[in-house]
Amino acid sequence: MNFSADRAARKWPSDWHARRWLPIAAVTVLALVLTCAVSAQASNKVPLPRPRPAEAPAAERPQPEPDVISDGAARPPEPAEARAPELSVCRRALTESIAIAPSIPPIKGPGGCGGEDLVRLEAIVLSPTQRVTLKPAAVLRCTMAAAVADWIRTDMAPLAASLGTTISELDNFDSFECRGRNRVKGAKMSEHGLANALDVRGMTLANGATLSLTDRAMSRETREKVLASVCRRFTTVLGPGSDWYHEDHIHLDLAQRRNDYKLCQWGIYDPLPKVAPLMPAERPEDAPPRQTEEEKAASEKAAR
Repeated sequence: MNFSADRAARKWPSDWHARRWLPIAAVTVLALVLTCAVSAQASNKVPLPRPRPAEAPAAERPQPEPDVISDGAARPPEPAEARAPELSVCRRALTESIAIAPSIPPIKGPGGCGGEDLVRLEAIVLSPTQRVTLKPAAVLRCTMAAAVADWIRTDMAPLAASLGTTISELDNFDSFECRGRNRVKGAKMSEHGLANALDVRGMTLANGATLSLTDRAMSRETREKVLASVCRRFTTVLGPGSDWYHEDHIHLDLAQRRNDYKLCQWGIYDPLPKVAPLMPAERPEDAPPRQTEEEKAASEKAAR
């Protein structure tokens, strides 16, 4: 069969392929639109779950499975981050309105000396404008520091006020020291070695005077008031008359003993005479006659 070029053009137009697919595309678009509409209508008819009641228990979340090491053993959990130690009841109560006593790390010394819950007692607060400074600052357990602060605030400050003055400094003769009792080698651990004791020599008053607790020239009434206050608050009080180690200061501690036993040994001596007598006093006239040496020997022989 033989076709000419001009007849072929009239029988097959140049845009015939494009116009041929138009009806198919239109049908496809219409089908997609109808499908979306049906899906949307169907989704609107699906019921949603009711909200969870407020009193319902919280749903437990599944815990992650522990890692497994290559040999089949469970991998231990990673350690939690180090947390700050919880403050003790004493530490929470000993605020800056009572005392300036920053916490210090625990001390672990030889022979069991040291302790935990330690503070550096720097000053005792009497009011927003008045403090009693410890010179030097004392390293103590929190409970001992709190007892010292309460003693100064409740007993000694009113005593100084009755004398017409206030307390400005507390003379700290000794606090924490890792040693045995009375610094004797091999002796039992002192309460000073446990940061549970304070040695006090005296106090400096705002008027410049010094209140020396072992000074026999100080008023006996004042010393007896101090004695009563410390023996009421502390479990151990040692002063003049207890032993020769405590003739020039007062030892205070909170040692624990059976049945809450307390030890209070502090002799309040009378003032010494201003002028020492040079000759013995004359013998009273009504005194019995002195025995002779023969009479003494006879009495001893008869007693045997």
